[in-house]
Amino acid sequence: MSTETSTPGGGSAGGDRTAVVPSKGLHAGILDLGDSVMLGLASTAPVYSLAATLGLIVAVNGNYTPLILILGFIPVLFIAYAFRELNSAMPDCGTTFFWARRAFGPWAGWLGGWGVALAGIVVLANLAQIAGKYLWLLVGDGSLAENKWLVTATGVLFIAFMTYVNNRGIRLGEHVQRTLTYIQYISLGIFAVAIIVRIAGGAPEGQAFDFEWFNPAGAFADPGAVVHGVLLALFIYWGWDTCLALNEETENPTKTPGRGAVISASVLVAIYVSVALLVMMYATIGTDGIGLGNEANQDDVFLAMKDVVLGPWGWLIIVAVLASVLSSTQTTILPTARGTLSMGVNGALPARFGKVHERFQTPGFSTQVMGAVAVVYYVAMSFLSENLLSDSISAISLFIAFYYALTGFSCVWFFRSTLRDSARNLWFRGILPFLGAVSLTAAFFISAVQMWDPAYGDTQIFGIGGAFVSGVLLLALGVVLAIVCRFAPSTRGYFTGERKEAGIVRGE
Repeated sequence: MSTETSTPGGGSAGGDRTAVVPSKGLHAGILDLGDSVMLGLASTAPVYSLAATLGLIVAVNGNYTPLILILGFIPVLFIAYAFRELNSAMPDCGTTFFWARRAFGPWAGWLGGWGVALAGIVVLANLAQIAGKYLWLLVGDGSLAENKWLVTATGVLFIAFMTYVNNRGIRLGEHVQRTLTYIQYISLGIFAVAIIVRIAGGAPEGQAFDFEWFNPAGAFADPGAVVHGVLLALFIYWGWDTCLALNEETENPTKTPGRGAVISASVLVAIYVSVALLVMMYATIGTDGIGLGNEANQDDVFLAMKDVVLGPWGWLIIVAVLASVLSSTQTTILPTARGTLSMGVNGALPARFGKVHERFQTPGFSTQVMGAVAVVYYVAMSFLSENLLSDSISAISLFIAFYYALTGFSCVWFFRSTLRDSARNLWFRGILPFLGAVSLTAAFFISAVQMWDPAYGDTQIFGIGGAFVSGVLLLALGVVLAIVCRFAPSTRGYFTGERKEAGIVRGE
């Protein structure tokens, strides 16, 4: 028996519509709100994201770092509302692809889907590299973490294993995810409690809490530094939208995933700000020793602090970061596979992408392709140029800003005929998503300008920053692939309208 979700939407200027999302064969209703929130939190790799970014923000903004983390969260929250509202009308696992298609047409939808997949594939290379490195940091004196071949092979195995887990069913994946989430948060909790104990005992090099750290007037004394810091902070929240990609496998798919996204994004800012405060109070923003301003610590401030804070238990921080990147590796595959599943079902990709494994009820082919492409990209970039791999990872901010902004604008345009119906619609379907989309569009172009500078990152190509070149080329590849699909016999109907769009029935 076919399962459908039908909800009233307000898309065109001409009237209301009913969004009907037929079952694709995924395991409907297996996830609840708690699962949704957990997956949203895990997808951001919060322990690793904070460890790798906190030092960079401190280097730019000093003691105003907690305020910067909050400012970076605001446009993310606005886009979370856009995801929630669009999901309430069209709970399709294709998310940005499906919604942009409904709002702006097939080209916007295809490129939105490419943005989601591209961000996932490139970040998987980063997560695999970090996971491989941190695993071997736990062995002996940690020197094996410097072995390029060993780290790369380990990263490939991690991607392969998580691809296997995701292919075997959402419930198995949820169990693995829950275990990894417990490990990283218990470890982070022990780390935070140890810092509190040391602060309470009178840390000799620490600094007292100061409300000035949250003073906008003080922070904006250097507007350029605020913009730079917010751009860094903006993208450590990326990943919560995994909740929405699993909407068709969540109970009450029109409401629960959206709530999960907003809750997980809100919990993230609380975690980031509270941990940042503790670390700043204990380590200070100094440039010596474990100080957050020490350039030697910027790649991972927790790694620099682990032995000072936890003594012989310092390995717990390595375990926390490892669990964090592994959980994110698994959850990053989920939305990319479901996005291409929806593209296959709707004819934007060959039909094989739209197949669901009959027994495991997962997008088997899409999952395997995403895992395989991530492995190929990771291995190729690792041995072609690790510096270029690093710069391509920096370019992820462009991909995220692109598809988040597209989602925000899609929300405003799709619901434009209903914005005057109530104050709630005006704010949550109009003003807030629009402000979020504009902010992220600005972030896209500011980031692109920064990446153009040949001094940005580790490489330069023809006198231009390698991060800019790799980011633009990968986005441009999406345009090329879209053109190929436009003329390919199996997918051209999606662009020409010859193929009936799955999942939408226009109301009377």
